[in-house]
Amino acid sequence: MKSVSPRALGAGAALACLVIALVAAFAVDSRLDRQWVMRGITLLLALGCAAVVAGSAGRRNRQIIGLVGALMFGLVFPVTATTWSKPPEIDFALKVADDAKAAATKAARSTVSVDDVRTAATARGGAVGTPKTDKSPEIRGADAYPLILRAKPAQARPRACLTFTGLNAKIRPC
Repeated sequence: MKSVSPRALGAGAALACLVIALVAAFAVDSRLDRQWVMRGITLLLALGCAAVVAGSAGRRNRQIIGLVGALMFGLVFPVTATTWSKPPEIDFALKVADDAKAAATKAARSTVSVDDVRTAATARGGAVGTPKTDKSPEIRGADAYPLILRAKPAQARPRACLTFTGLNAKIRPC
């Protein structure tokens, strides 16, 4: 049985890392931060590991180390970053954004109002703004963008920040 040359193995690993990195990045909802800098650094590390594989003719240990690195930086990290990009509070904010946009569209408006968001969040069982407490009696993030969304009204955290520009939403953790 003929073994695969290190250059072919390295090229295959590099191509696989590139495809996985792009697919994982574009799988994240466009309204969220896709973390391009972190994904770019991870891809460079994966390509470096693929280069180690390609340049390790006859050195089995270097090939194994390079393949493990390419697997970690080329598959595990990008897939994990994509999976973790949508925790429950972000998922709640995405649903609220969809509902608020639908309400504005139904009312034939070109912008989404704060009241649209507040109505959508309340309808989904959540709240807008920080909770009023003894420590911070002022409610923030409830009257103007960026709005603070909480999936559970009784909880102060976790929460997400929502901003609308016209009908386009941007969501981030806050």
